[in-house]
Amino acid sequence: MRSFSNLWFWIALAVMWSSASHWVLGVPWDMVLRARKRGDQPMADMEAMVQINVRRILFIAQESGLLIAGFSFFLLTSLGLLGFVYDREFAQAVFLLGLPMSLVWLLTVFTATRIRDLELEGIALIKCLNRHRTIVQVIGIISIFVTAMWGMLQNMSSSALGG
Repeated sequence: MRSFSNLWFWIALAVMWSSASHWVLGVPWDMVLRARKRGDQPMADMEAMVQINVRRILFIAQESGLLIAGFSFFLLTSLGLLGFVYDREFAQAVFLLGLPMSLVWLLTVFTATRIRDLELEGIALIKCLNRHRTIVQVIGIISIFVTAMWGMLQNMSSSALGG
C-alpha cells in the first residue's frame, strides 16, 4: 500500500487538480472564455449552464448538506488518525487528496450561493467564476506542494530505514 512512491498516485493527483480547475461550478472553463470573447449566444449558453448547476449544487447542499458534512468529517478524521497517528501511508495519501477537495466543495457552495443571491449575469458572473477558479488553483498549488513535500519525506525516511 505504498502511495507516495507510486506513479499512479501522482497521476491521479494531477488529473484531480486539472479537472477541479477546468470545471468551474460544473461549467467547462473554455465555455466561460468563449462567452467572454464572443458574447451573445455563447454568453447565454454559459449563463444557462451556470444557473442549472447553481440550482443543482444548492439543492444538494440544502437537502443533504448536513449528512454530507457529517460523513465527510467522519471520513477525514478517520483517515487523518489512520494516516498520521497509526502511520498508514495509504490513509495519508487519501487524506491529502480529500481534505483540499472538501475545501473546494465548500468554496463551490459559497460561490453558488453568491451567484444566486446577487443574481449575477454577464461580465459580473464571469468575474465571479474567474475568482472561484483562481482560489481553486491556489488551493491546488498548496495541496500539491504539501503532498509532494510529505511524499518525499515518506519516501526518504522509508528508504533510509530499508523499507
